[in-house]
Amino acid sequence: MIDNPILNSPFAEPSRHWELDENGIPTGTPASGRRRSEFIVPVPPPKHKVKAQTTLDLEDEYGKRQPNDYINEIRTKVAQWRSLGEQGLRPVTPVTARLLGHWREQGRARPLFFCQVEAVETAIWLTEVAPRAETERLRTLNSEANPELLRVAFKLATGAGKTTVMGMLIAWQTLNAARTRNSTRFTDAFLIVAPGLTVRDRLRVLHPSDPSNIYAALDIVPRELRDDLQRARIVITNFHAFKKRETLEAPKLAKEILAGRTGKVERPETDGQMAQRICKDLLGRKRIIVINDEAHHCYRQKVGAADDASTKLDAEGKAEAKKNNAAARLWISGIEALQRVVGQPVLVYDLSATPFFLRGSGYPEGTLFPWVVSDFSLIDAIECGIVKVPRVPVQDLPGADEPVYRHVYRYIQEHSDVKLPKAGRAKQGKQLTPDQLPSQLTGALQALYGHYRQVFENWASRGGSTPPVFIVVCNNTATSKLVHDWIAGYERIETDAEGAERRVIVPGNLPLLSNVTQAGIGQSSMVERPVTILIDSEELESGDALSDNFRKLAGPEIDAFKRELRARGRHTDAETVTDSDLLREVMNTVGQPGRLGEPIRCVVSVSMLTEGWDARTVTHVLGVRAFGTQLLCEQVIGRALRRVSYDPVGVDDAGNAMFAPEYAEVLGIPFSFVPANSKADYTPPKKTTQVHAVLPERAALEIRFPRVIGYRTVLPPG
Repeated sequence: MIDNPILNSPFAEPSRHWELDENGIPTGTPASGRRRSEFIVPVPPPKHKVKAQTTLDLEDEYGKRQPNDYINEIRTKVAQWRSLGEQGLRPVTPVTARLLGHWREQGRARPLFFCQVEAVETAIWLTEVAPRAETERLRTLNSEANPELLRVAFKLATGAGKTTVMGMLIAWQTLNAARTRNSTRFTDAFLIVAPGLTVRDRLRVLHPSDPSNIYAALDIVPRELRDDLQRARIVITNFHAFKKRETLEAPKLAKEILAGRTGKVERPETDGQMAQRICKDLLGRKRIIVINDEAHHCYRQKVGAADDASTKLDAEGKAEAKKNNAAARLWISGIEALQRVVGQPVLVYDLSATPFFLRGSGYPEGTLFPWVVSDFSLIDAIECGIVKVPRVPVQDLPGADEPVYRHVYRYIQEHSDVKLPKAGRAKQGKQLTPDQLPSQLTGALQALYGHYRQVFENWASRGGSTPPVFIVVCNNTATSKLVHDWIAGYERIETDAEGAERRVIVPGNLPLLSNVTQAGIGQSSMVERPVTILIDSEELESGDALSDNFRKLAGPEIDAFKRELRARGRHTDAETVTDSDLLREVMNTVGQPGRLGEPIRCVVSVSMLTEGWDARTVTHVLGVRAFGTQLLCEQVIGRALRRVSYDPVGVDDAGNAMFAPEYAEVLGIPFSFVPANSKADYTPPKKTTQVHAVLPERAALEIRFPRVIGYRTVLPPG
């Protein structure tokens, strides 16, 4: 067991790493030097034996580890170039040199993580320093999967700051395009593609005009260059926009008459019409850069290749693989269509924590995209303290043939007399009630809640401004509703002997997470501002997720949400906020003081938390679904990896700031790296006070004080 898994500062190149044994598990012995990039499969086949679960470990197929030679080679070359200092900056433009100096500057008020700077350094080296042969080599690596595109991928662990890297890439390109108008290497036109609405909304900070833009918040661009940043033309969309729409506007009957016996009459958009609809502001530019967020969703299925793994999928897995392939095909086809419309090569930057082919793609599952040039993996992020450490906080059920809580969903489906629903609420009906959930599932919930209660008390005693958050990820909407009601309580209708119906409120089974107040026997009532929420597609569409008094009680937070919408130019949306909008805002602001999600302690969901949900206060995760791929494991655990505090607690031998370890307790997900055993004491972040106008009409009276970064003496001519 490792008392402190953090070995390195997040602001400097890693200089130590934990040695791994033959199974890929850290031995607790630190080794000098940086860990090489290699591929490790962290989703094991089940081993039917009793095993004490003090940690989630890597029960790999032995020997399933191989170095990523291309990444290691590029990393070495970039490190050599970086070590040249001023001499290494000679090949780059003056703007690039200024940015690199700004990002690497010692004593920054907002220092950037080394992994963020390294990723952008790699892009700069490939564009401005490396010989042309490197670009041709990248094209060769793209040739099989992306014959029409040039893609460059960066692998950064969840929580390592992919959005920051996007901002740095945009700034580097835009500022250079402003100063070198005729250069074909740079552009100020960017299409950012996200996998869904949650991620898309989060990326709005990449607009330089956004009130919370990342360039000013993280001091990415020196002040003297920020005016040029306004030249950037940025379109942020989700990949679903690439689906071509119907252009024939006619009543249904007219379409049927036109179709006759030939079937449907369809006139989908052309490539040009689709591109004009999505990014008309970019089409006049000589060059466009596409930035794919969560880029593992963007690939083309390999034609004619048998995927052995796909044949082993159950019906649920095959349906998921089919859905993933359809989405990936739409995404990459849209980018290819855009390139045809532009008539010039489109450069694609991919960012993902897991940039590899999914099961059913035609490639071996987990195969890294060949065009990945930079790698900062989850274990690297753990060793640098950038993310929380995932671990299991409890022993498993004694006497079982295999770990139950580690694979709780699979165990229930294979061994329990009570099965979880296999379909959503609309198809499932009422076969189960919350009180009939399998004992293995309720046992896992109770076990994880026991640890949550200790963490909750620890946070409260140390002045935590918001509570720790417990999340449950379920297999479908029927299960999520059952689990939510078991945890938080619910209402039901009972019929007495005389046939009269009465409304009964059933308290939740986990007191700190219950939405039911109990003033006495028979005096229970539902709270007006719930501490446990259910987030899934059916709940968002139901319209009854929030009580009638919620708007009144959360009035100040709702007003703040409307002001934010107006500041983003969404005046109509601000005046027509629906319950679904409010519920999404509650979800998106979990753990943020003064926002709608501030009081939330538990979130039960299906798949809406897998990507783009960036709550920092998640401390406990329970998976109630099948986890057959590395991608899904890391996605779900990734929701708990973001740190609560980024305040340094010391320095390393070179004077670089170090972080204290933070932990995420995990059950039901067979995935982790480090067997850590230190106590998870809560250290609240330093309190900050935001000064702002209480009334919108007084915002114009704001006084801003400049931060002096230097003095310049200008002598008169002559």
